Amino acid sequence: MTDSINSYAEAITAVAAAEGKSSVVENELFGVVAALKASDDLRSTLGDSKLPLARRLQIVEDLLDGKTSTATTSLVSLIVANGRIADLEAIANAALAQSAGARGEAVAEVRSAVALTEDQIKRLATALKAKTNRDVTVRNIVDPSVVGGIVTQIGDTLLDGSVRTRLTQLRDAF
Repeated sequence: MTDSINSYAEAITAVAAAEGKSSVVENELFGVVAALKASDDLRSTLGDSKLPLARRLQIVEDLLDGKTSTATTSLVSLIVANGRIADLEAIANAALAQSAGARGEAVAEVRSAVALTEDQIKRLATALKAKTNRDVTVRNIVDPSVVGGIVTQIGDTLLDGSVRTRLTQLRDAF
């Protein structure tokens, strides 16, 4: 991870903590990252240095106004203004890792075909805590390619409980 990504992540963590909205900003940033992943046009527009900066910042304001906290909107605007929108996902991941590390937690990225309920996330966090001996922050990412079940990544550890993997294992066994 580059130093600049870590610097942005540290700034995000500091601003969110100063505002008393760490978890809100983290969640909102992941929503923005998901929106950028889903729209090539949005990603390329916000990263287009030929488009006047004022226009790109207005797009951020128009998209996020009323949907995210002022802190999140300001942080995304800062990233766009500095031409780092392509790094937003890495910055958000680094900020989450730093925040979780400061709280003594691990971060689990959980991919599922549908959004998990709060109860499912709590139960999963409890099960992962038993496995890792650390509190775990669960980030649920809806990924339709995970036909059923879940795929969990905690640091370098991958726990694949997807239906696709289980079917592949069955097919390979026979």
